[in-house]
Amino acid sequence: MGESPRTVDGLGLEELKSLLVQALEDAARLRAENDALREEMARLKGLNGRPKLKPSGMEKATETPAKGMRKIGRRGAKRSKLTIHETRTIKAKNVPADARFKGYEEFVVQDLIVRPLTVLYRRERWLMPSGETVVAPLPAGIANHFGPELKRFVLAQYHQGQTTIPRLLALLQDLGVDLSKRQLVRLLIEGHDAFLDEAREVLRTGLDVASWITVDDTGARHKAQNGVCTHIGNDQFAAFVTTRSKSRLNFLELLNAGDTTHLVNAAGLGYMRERNLSGTVIALLSAHADKRFADRAAWTAHLDALGITTLAVHPDPVCIATEGALWGSIVAQGLLESTVIVSDGAGQFDVASMRGAGCTRKGWCTSSTPSPRTAAWPRRRSGAASGYSTLI
Repeated sequence: MGESPRTVDGLGLEELKSLLVQALEDAARLRAENDALREEMARLKGLNGRPKLKPSGMEKATETPAKGMRKIGRRGAKRSKLTIHETRTIKAKNVPADARFKGYEEFVVQDLIVRPLTVLYRRERWLMPSGETVVAPLPAGIANHFGPELKRFVLAQYHQGQTTIPRLLALLQDLGVDLSKRQLVRLLIEGHDAFLDEAREVLRTGLDVASWITVDDTGARHKAQNGVCTHIGNDQFAAFVTTRSKSRLNFLELLNAGDTTHLVNAAGLGYMRERNLSGTVIALLSAHADKRFADRAAWTAHLDALGITTLAVHPDPVCIATEGALWGSIVAQGLLESTVIVSDGAGQFDVASMRGAGCTRKGWCTSSTPSPRTAAWPRRRSGAASGYSTLI
């Protein structure tokens, strides 16, 4: 039989304290045993155990530093990093006549001035003897009634500051800028081709010089419609492009970095052969005098003239021929030369080599130089796979 419960009647204060301490110790021990049993049950069920949380850094901050450790001093002055825009001299008041001037005591203050600036440009107009009127041009950067600094502020607040259009409009109007919501929206969406050109040049330069790139895509909403956002980049650059299609044809278009040329050359014809395009179709494309086409419309018209668009065979001759023409353009531009492409093995990224792929646990990588197709390395060729890992 178990021990009968003790009664606290008649116990003194010290005895009650001792009993309470023992009860708290037993409760803590039982709680620890209970937690250990819970973790063991979770492990046996294949569930995740309790997360191991690192101690807070605030505890270290309150600890007394050990003897012999060098105390970290204050940071150096920041004045050397500042640019002085204005110097103001303040004269002392009520200085007696027999006082001696001992120079200045300097005090630096940083401030920010945000105010509207409205400029009236008076452009000269001259009437030529021929009757033509010549008007002086506006300064560089002035394309409408809103200056470049205002546009820069709007773009920074909206994209970097994540400010909504209603709040941004209210802020600008409170500062004294006279514009409507429609004008604000136009500042955000119109006349930004320079940013698109810059993004294409970043992608083109990256594809031209990178020894390796990673590629991946994910679903994305754009203009209230489902789309696909594709990432191409490495540790030196990154490009994110949103399109409507998630296909190998779309990926090849992105690898052209804005160039719409379709080219029938040796690389393109080799791609078509590796994709099992009909020999008759390849012969038609190879024998024709026209080999370069400016855009997709011109290329499609060429395929239609050759009767390729009417063929109902597998694989789709129009799709394979278009992919080959895009690949030919990529090779002709010198892009992806000896570049390793790392992906998760999705079919739309299967463009770079025929037999060059290094297997990993989470995917594979392909070299773009051997030929226009990819396949995984078998286990017995793990040495070749490690060679591509070295390239990465």
